[in-house]
Amino acid sequence: MRWPMRRSFSGPARWDPFDEIRRTQERLNQLFEDFMPMEEWGGGKVYTPAIDIKEEDDKLVVTTDLPGINKEDVQINLKEDILEISAKTGKEKETEEEGYLRRERAYTQFYRAVRLPASVKEDGSTAKMENGVLTITLPKMQLGEPAKKIAIE
Repeated sequence: MRWPMRRSFSGPARWDPFDEIRRTQERLNQLFEDFMPMEEWGGGKVYTPAIDIKEEDDKLVVTTDLPGINKEDVQINLKEDILEISAKTGKEKETEEEGYLRRERAYTQFYRAVRLPASVKEDGSTAKMENGVLTITLPKMQLGEPAKKIAIE
């Protein structure tokens, strides 16, 4: 003999608009973090920009966005197969009204280090900054090139 199944039904779940707003805000925050992640560094915020690396026949072309940064404020270092890009810029504003003096400062920092997919040479490397986009061209080391020798003291 089969017994009929009993179902418990508590009704539809209640929709909470505030919960929906909170979840939407969390999704938006995650999108911004994925696009331009930030991390705490020395009490301030440091942006970690996305980097594109394109491998061509005899060179690597590295591009990254550094909005609002002048080329004089950018440092590029090449340590073995690690490329480091850092930039720091600041703005200061001073106003005086009715005997009050107000100074405001805003600083923006960018830092990114990436391991390159191929060995590169410093000789012949170039970098240019145009409309907030940094493009670095690095010639790849050829297989037949002599290795750098280290003298023993």
